[in-house]
Amino acid sequence: MHARNPVRDSYQVYVWFRQAAERGDPYAQFNLGLMYKKGERIARNDERAFAWLSRSALQGIAYAQNHLGTMYYNGHGVAKNDGEAAHWFRCAANQGDASAQQNLGKMYKNGRGVAQSDRLALAWFFRAAEQGVASAQSLLGEAYAHGLGAPKNAALALAWFRKAALQGDATGQRHLALAYQSGTGVMQSHSQALAWFRHGAAQGDPLAQRQLGIAYAEGQGVARDSLRAYAWLARAAERNDPDAQCALGGMLAHGQGVKQDDALAVYWYGKAAEQGHASAQYKLGRMYHRGCGVAKDAVQSYMWMSLAASAGHEAALCNQSVIACKMTPAEIEAANRLLLNWRLAHRS
Repeated sequence: MHARNPVRDSYQVYVWFRQAAERGDPYAQFNLGLMYKKGERIARNDERAFAWLSRSALQGIAYAQNHLGTMYYNGHGVAKNDGEAAHWFRCAANQGDASAQQNLGKMYKNGRGVAQSDRLALAWFFRAAEQGVASAQSLLGEAYAHGLGAPKNAALALAWFRKAALQGDATGQRHLALAYQSGTGVMQSHSQALAWFRHGAAQGDPLAQRQLGIAYAEGQGVARDSLRAYAWLARAAERNDPDAQCALGGMLAHGQGVKQDDALAVYWYGKAAEQGHASAQYKLGRMYHRGCGVAKDAVQSYMWMSLAASAGHEAALCNQSVIACKMTPAEIEAANRLLLNWRLAHRS
């Protein structure tokens, strides 16, 4: 008996697809394009992937049309072009490709390559959701929950979130947990909320991780546990969730469940503040004002307080004027320059 050679076998698969693709077989062209796109059995090459997927798509293969749309959408192997992306998503969606239907729905939702339309977004999400696409079911639930493209309907939203959640979709699990937490469309149950937050958090959903951390911190549906609260908030914070970063900074600043660490608190407040989180901006300004975890700096304190105050944070509005009374005109001018630079850097 002869042992199989995986390298040789992989090359033979490539050769077979290449020969068939060059003869014009659309399925071989699709598979060859996918091999180049994913770097399977051959070196990844987006330009060649685009070329072969284009040939297949032009012959009407829906899978190729959807993949071609994603390449135009992401600018892989070709210049970004939302109009072309929407065109190819539509071609595949009209043939019943569920992934393309969801993708086209997202284009309508965000107004990319097509005129923004919540109604058409909902229609395409519905088609994909009916085919069992869990992420589309979550998107459909969100549309019904917020009245986007159809009147608000908590019961329908909950039904679609549940379908997505039971398929393991983290977004659906988080929304279902929030529904149980607030009692929206279902009898309020903190224990059920906790269970679904756990499912979403285990999959790495930062919002679910944050909510799970808050549940442990406040004893919602579970005994208070500061260590677990900190651990889950830290996971969400590391995934750049600003609410979790601010909450984590608060635990560190006050030594809640963990050893007090003002420097680390400043770090997490800073992460959230840079994302425009008003409460974190206020707390960071207060740390600079007091010299906790960072050197005292009236200029930095005033700048962060001003940002929080402009967002309507009441405590920042009060403290801003108090800090200004102790600053020189030069310091206020320097703070205002920092404030302007920050706003220019974070202009969307």
